[in-house]
Amino acid sequence: MRNMDKEPVDFVTVMAPTGMLGAGFPEATIERGLRLGADVISVDGGSTDSGPYYLGASQPKTTRAAVARDLRMLLKAAARADIPLIVGSCGTSGTDNGVDWVAGIVADVQAEEGLNLRVARIYSEQDAADLKEQLDAGRIHALPPAQELRPETLESCTHIVGVMGHEPIVAAIEAGAQVVLAGRATDTAIAAAVPLMKGMPAGPSWHAAKIIECGGQCTTDPRAGGVLATIDANGFSIEPLATTAACTPNLVAAHMLYETANPFRMREPDGTLDVGDATYTAVDETTVRVEGSRFHVADQHTIKLEGARITGYETMSFTGIRDPHILSAIDDWAALLRTMIKQRVEQTIGLTDDQYAFDVRLYGYNAVLGDLDPAKGAPREVGVMLLVNAPDQATATAVAKIANPLMLHLPTPDMNYLPSLAFATSPAETERGPAYEFVLHHVVDSRTPTDMFRIEFEEATRRD
Repeated sequence: MRNMDKEPVDFVTVMAPTGMLGAGFPEATIERGLRLGADVISVDGGSTDSGPYYLGASQPKTTRAAVARDLRMLLKAAARADIPLIVGSCGTSGTDNGVDWVAGIVADVQAEEGLNLRVARIYSEQDAADLKEQLDAGRIHALPPAQELRPETLESCTHIVGVMGHEPIVAAIEAGAQVVLAGRATDTAIAAAVPLMKGMPAGPSWHAAKIIECGGQCTTDPRAGGVLATIDANGFSIEPLATTAACTPNLVAAHMLYETANPFRMREPDGTLDVGDATYTAVDETTVRVEGSRFHVADQHTIKLEGARITGYETMSFTGIRDPHILSAIDDWAALLRTMIKQRVEQTIGLTDDQYAFDVRLYGYNAVLGDLDPAKGAPREVGVMLLVNAPDQATATAVAKIANPLMLHLPTPDMNYLPSLAFATSPAETERGPAYEFVLHHVVDSRTPTDMFRIEFEEATRRD
């Protein structure tokens, strides 16, 4: 494989075609990245951004067709240029099922396109029993503001993953992988792996990886495609893959604000990126040069844990209000709705409010910001979402059905008629199935950077 030998190099160029596998990108941007000399293609396949369901249920957020479309172009590009393709957090949450799901798509594409790339699967799912032993040994620690971990919390999780750094990815490539399908990984590890493996300094490698983690988000036109980062001994340069977009110092620097508690420091499994002294300079109208990034190696390598468990079962209803009288007193109406639901549920099926839960959200009014919403005055129209959570689906639906007449005809106390509101769907109740919550915000003291992860290889068979 090109440039993957042990010989020293002066720089390494990483292509990040999109912020998430399956999000799509123009094919022309991939061709341009190859012409500019990409040494590796890295693409993130997942995130916790969309909530705990995808980990708890081990289901992908993206459709198979979208992932296959992206992978077809990337696999063909990697084969043609003889460079590795790295996919992180496969299947959205990086569970073992997620890795296997993406691997199945890769196998189909390889067979259809006559490719024969060697594929490594890196599994990151963790066994609760093994983690309980680590907990007993004092090797698991809470990250603020989480509390100390209890064994029963581990047992309650449907799936637990460890968030790998670059080391398992490097191990897979050094063992001959041309395609690396990683379970849960830091967004940056997939882009930093090859530069670090090829001897580039950690500061620029991790900083460049952070900037390109979301593809073209650091450009003037994020919809146009991804970016290319070139890391060397003194820093890195970054440019868009689309000729219609540009990177600017402000946009590049601003990406350190994205999903970080501290815009100057970011923890990885093996240490902390420090960009407090970094400088951002426009090389030309489209390219930015960054220097001054540092990396502080930690005394203890750690692996962050992510776990999700079922909190109950949900049923949702949604109705629309256009009545100006109700809207002029929408807070009072919502408070009355909450009170009436509790009363009717107890009268009808004998449940008290500690046996189930529900939430009333007023979309078009304050559903997003709540009490922080600065808007004043009555809204023009409001969508009322009722979300019921109960220990079983039948109970959640029963509560939503009891609330149905109230969400259709509940008047304010001063109205002498029943208003007619508008349900968005028929039937009005939509069963959402099990609901999940994240329950782990803890790290494990690693014995080695790779011992919590399993690497398996498979050889593709070329079609004649």
